[in-house]
Amino acid sequence: MKSICWASLALVVTGNSALAEDAKTGKLIFEDRFERSESQEQTDEVGNGWKTNSKSRANGHKQVDLKEGAMRIFIHETADHGVSVTQPMDFRDGRVEMKFMLENEKDSLGLNFADLQYKEVWAGHLFRVTVGVKSVEITDLKTGVMDLETREIRKAGKASRDLQAKLKTKTKRVPHQLETGKWYQIAAEVKGDTMTVSIDGEEVASFASEGIAHPTKRLLRLAIKRNVVVDDLQIYSLD
Repeated sequence: MKSICWASLALVVTGNSALAEDAKTGKLIFEDRFERSESQEQTDEVGNGWKTNSKSRANGHKQVDLKEGAMRIFIHETADHGVSVTQPMDFRDGRVEMKFMLENEKDSLGLNFADLQYKEVWAGHLFRVTVGVKSVEITDLKTGVMDLETREIRKAGKASRDLQAKLKTKTKRVPHQLETGKWYQIAAEVKGDTMTVSIDGEEVASFASEGIAHPTKRLLRLAIKRNVVVDDLQIYSLD
């Protein structure tokens, strides 16, 4: 009888743990381990739903390479824009996780969350996370620099002091030191109007701003100014 009670207790504890883990993880809606080969080495051939801007921004030159089970992103010398590698997704609240490595002190990883159906911002830009070797930065683009009216004012050089002051409140930068040539695990989680970034399981930055609460995040852009290596990417919905 005693063993039966312990067995029942074990079932209850295990069940609760599983529920807690599900609540933490959410629903996996996309993953990529990049363990595949390309048929040629002249142009981007990422597969698995990924698209790049190499054709329009780098004269078709290759800027994304699947190599040794990871995705290497590198800007071509002819490119007139940073590399953008995109994957469709759909959630209100969610989390993006991946391994990444910066190989040079000037490298950075950009995670840009977008909604191309929302036409009141430039190119669907909602908000982004930028991770470099010295800091982590979170920026609300929807109510900041990518708002169409704000963008036009700034392009015309007519931004008032009040507008400039407002835009400064749309970014939060937190010092955080990383080593080059080392793999890290990042998790960027959206809940309501708050973005929280953790690296290797440690929370390093959190920022609340109204643009982050945009109802639907439909596209993930890996926005790369120079170079980065990524692997084991997963996207979860917390809705």
